[in-house]
Amino acid sequence: MGAEVSASLALPPGHRLVGVVEEPGLWEPADSLCSGVWPELMHHDPVARRCWVHLSRDWPAFQLVLVDPEGEVATAAQAGPLCWDGTDEGLPEGWDDQFERSVADLEAGREPDTLGAIQIVVAPGRRGQGLSGLMLEAMKRCASGAGLKALIACVRPTDKGRYPLLPIEDYAAWLRPDGLPFDAWLRIHVRAGGRIVRPSPRSMTIEGSIAEWREWTGLDFPASGPYVVEGAIAPVEIDLAADRGTYFDPNVWVVHDLAAAPSAPAR
Repeated sequence: MGAEVSASLALPPGHRLVGVVEEPGLWEPADSLCSGVWPELMHHDPVARRCWVHLSRDWPAFQLVLVDPEGEVATAAQAGPLCWDGTDEGLPEGWDDQFERSVADLEAGREPDTLGAIQIVVAPGRRGQGLSGLMLEAMKRCASGAGLKALIACVRPTDKGRYPLLPIEDYAAWLRPDGLPFDAWLRIHVRAGGRIVRPSPRSMTIEGSIAEWREWTGLDFPASGPYVVEGAIAPVEIDLAADRGTYFDPNVWVVHDLAAAPSAPAR
């Protein structure tokens, strides 16, 4: 699958685009790259913990890896197929719900018609080189090659962490003077033909005890209330009486119609 997709893409010199189905040994280094870029708190989503095994075990054809001339992982893209009725109202609630639907469809034996993006991660030393747009296009073409009708992505806005107190509804509506989204990652999706549908204020839910949140963040929480935490793009709500901290990761739904003509990778 990776070789078929890469034949229609302009890869950086000496690089290879490979599907994990073709080279299973790439899953571990690619997944390590992906997990390594996230703050500790993002590793405690119970949905991700429960569903992650299916990516490599059941959907290896949709796990794409860009390998540099030295054999290192430059970029990785992870996704899972699911069924979607094609309507905006029928989109999952958020990232968690999308992942759970993929697994539920798999276990029920339903034939998927859509690819759900999980994440695209670029190695820290390779950022700013257009690789995220390249991998987004590769993900789209991989889905199209598998006969799927759409790529849906509950996008975690790259720059939202600079504005953690701003509601995602307001942030998602910000535009530059040229009419493109203010957020860099949303902008790449739109340039690649994506259609912004709506914000998902509770795309992912992470909960834990106060002791766990102290461990995850290195912070003390002397009073109940909202806290701005490094790595979070919205406040974490702390309830000392309940010994509970709750974080809802806000994302934005973007739909790529694969019946549309292929677009050039965004840079």
